[in-house]
Amino acid sequence: MRKPIIAGNWKMFKTRDEALQFVYNINMKLPSTEYVESVVCAQSPLLRDLVKRQGDNLRVGAQNMHYLDNGAYTGEVSAQLLENIGVSYVVLGHSERRAYYNETDESVNKKVHQAFRYGLTPIVCCGESLETREANKTDGFVKAQVEKALKGLGAEQVKELVLAYEPIWAIGTGKTATSEMANDTIKGIRNVVKGLFGEEVSEAVRIQYGGSVKPANVDELLSMSDIDGALVGGASLDPESFLTLVNAAVKK
Repeated sequence: MRKPIIAGNWKMFKTRDEALQFVYNINMKLPSTEYVESVVCAQSPLLRDLVKRQGDNLRVGAQNMHYLDNGAYTGEVSAQLLENIGVSYVVLGHSERRAYYNETDESVNKKVHQAFRYGLTPIVCCGESLETREANKTDGFVKAQVEKALKGLGAEQVKELVLAYEPIWAIGTGKTATSEMANDTIKGIRNVVKGLFGEEVSEAVRIQYGGSVKPANVDELLSMSDIDGALVGGASLDPESFLTLVNAAVKK
């Protein structure tokens, strides 16, 4: 039985005061990590303050990191620093990072390996554009992304990481893949993992859906056989909305 995971990606939102107020509002209401993993992924300056206040049932994630230990890389953050301040998760390969900062499948793979070196759990994103979807090339495109992201990893590492399928055309647009469409693609991702690492690993790895997930559609999405949670943008910014998403995962 795969434990569901709801991860809020706050992107470039929330001041320190807003972030801390959010945590105060949800901390006593979150369900136990025995049933669901609840994660917020915030801007780097907020991470230490959030970790200090995460309590028993919330975990904190970063939104990016570099694949080297240190160096002259202005504006970057290292996995070593994230581990040092107590961060648990890191989002890697988000479509916005790929589009705006020229991240590639190869650099994402380097970051995945680096995350494991420092005990961070990667949330590895994949997903197609609208043009790719309409050309009926989604499966091949996503397969290639997943294969490259997981290159060189061991079976136990793949069991531990989280994959997040986020069709680019559904991120922040209000458009959502139908639950069946999302589940079919995620089944395909699970089959890619099976082909690379075997059925035991493919049945263990958790795969989220992301792309305009909100309280109104989360129940239907999480009712699907292969969707193990959600990577959520805008709907994760409001405490009550986030709690609704997390509680929906408990029912899965």
